Amino acid sequence: MNFQTVFESILANWHLIILFFTAAILYSSVGFGGGSSYLAILALAGIAFTQIRVTALLCNIVVVFGNVMLFYQQKKIPWKKVIPIVLWSVPLAYLGGKLAINKTLFFILLGFTLLFAALSMWVSKRLVSTVKEKKTFNTIKNSIFGGGIGFLSGMVGIGGGIFLAPLLHLSNWDTPKKIAATASFFILVNSIAGVFGLYSNPNLQVDWMLTSILLVTVFIGGQIGSRVSNTILTPVLLKKATAILIGSVSIRILCKHLFPFFT
Repeated sequence: MNFQTVFESILANWHLIILFFTAAILYSSVGFGGGSSYLAILALAGIAFTQIRVTALLCNIVVVFGNVMLFYQQKKIPWKKVIPIVLWSVPLAYLGGKLAINKTLFFILLGFTLLFAALSMWVSKRLVSTVKEKKTFNTIKNSIFGGGIGFLSGMVGIGGGIFLAPLLHLSNWDTPKKIAATASFFILVNSIAGVFGLYSNPNLQVDWMLTSILLVTVFIGGQIGSRVSNTILTPVLLKKATAILIGSVSIRILCKHLFPFFT
């Protein structure tokens, strides 16, 4: 690897770099990782499906790590309630990542995942827990939530926060701040487990040059976003705009792979 090779790769993928950089700034500024957007961007760019998952998960890890550290310092992570969730989500996210799936199944799962993410973002303001503090919790329910979401997350290549947060809000699981902290930690550990699962697959093929460039890109964008409040787009407007983008991508993917004769 030399400077000229890196420079040529940057020039060839400048559009991906700009989109990832922008997504990292916007999402980190409101406490998210941006995994669903990374998946949508990579899918639209026609990146090999064997690479999409690992690249999105690694970018998730880089962006969300700072948020987890911040929540940890603020003591916002309710460990007693989080442990039952991740105790099952981590091994199942690993298994989901390790599972070899064909291209058509992957894109169908991705399409439905992005569609759910879009709908969740669109109605997210209505799905906010109203409790101030909830002392009791159902360990079995938490474990079921974590395990099921973890497995699906590993298969698709996301952290799973987009599934977990709405469920926790709907069940008045805890305060909105602690739910956000839990979702961030959930995304981090599931993404790590998913990467290990994918890496154990002998058929894994990754363009590490492109992936490394995108990791540096989202790291810089994430650091900027986590330190600068977004004054142009409010979190609500950001979610609405992203929901429209991701929703349109999901419909395009589903139409292409469920009804190929229409495309």
